[in-house]
Amino acid sequence: MRLRSRKNAGESLEKNDLVVLEPGRYRGRWRELFGNDNPIRVEIGMGKGQFISRMSASNPGINYLGMDMFDELLRKGSAKAKQIWLEKGSDTVPNLFLVRGNAERLEEMFAPGELDRIYLNFSDPWPKSKHAKRRLTHSRFLEKYKEALNERGEIHFKTDSLSLFEFSLNSFSDSLLQMRNISLDLHRNGLRDDLVMTEYETKFVERGQPIYRLEAVIGSEAIARHRSEVEGKMRSAAAREEARQQAAAEAGEQDALSSAENAE
Repeated sequence: MRLRSRKNAGESLEKNDLVVLEPGRYRGRWRELFGNDNPIRVEIGMGKGQFISRMSASNPGINYLGMDMFDELLRKGSAKAKQIWLEKGSDTVPNLFLVRGNAERLEEMFAPGELDRIYLNFSDPWPKSKHAKRRLTHSRFLEKYKEALNERGEIHFKTDSLSLFEFSLNSFSDSLLQMRNISLDLHRNGLRDDLVMTEYETKFVERGQPIYRLEAVIGSEAIARHRSEVEGKMRSAAAREEARQQAAAEAGEQDALSSAENAE
């Protein structure tokens, strides 16, 4: 992404109440900054901020952080967040901060277990093999995420790059992470109105490009909840099949009885 920075953008960010320029100061203390004990979720590489801003507006009981390295994106993200919250009738943004940071230094920004969820939306695919370690789903980043996430921890990943998605599937698998809700064309049956879209996603969908998505459950509570949901679905499926077989058997008995009566 090529950005044209505005003059004195850095100085304006210093006065911006939504922007955190030195995130290391809040390592282990993010809940103090938010002023509550709500779960904390971060988007790494937030772009212009549409996704994280709409997530914060839709879920006031959750704290959000949008992370990016570029001052111009932080500025645009701040404006987007204030606009979206103003549309809700609020002149403040109570549950969102934008962080100038790099995933390379994630452990310097977050204490172990400080995060509930990490969003990776349309990260740079770094298509050349020699750049594989720069991909945000590389195993070295996954280890950082696992350290920062708590017992409810999850990673939600979306991309338009098939090659990055294939790489990521293998990376998650090699790291022994439990994956769920894997999709090779997220909006094939129409837009998923239960999921917030990013700016890039909107453009890609309008062009007819498939969106690839998965969720990885990492924390012990998240894994237990996922297994419980899977077992529940299996029990429901088994109950439906048993009911189907019972109905078929009863129908067969009724047919046999009717045939016997007709024969008489």
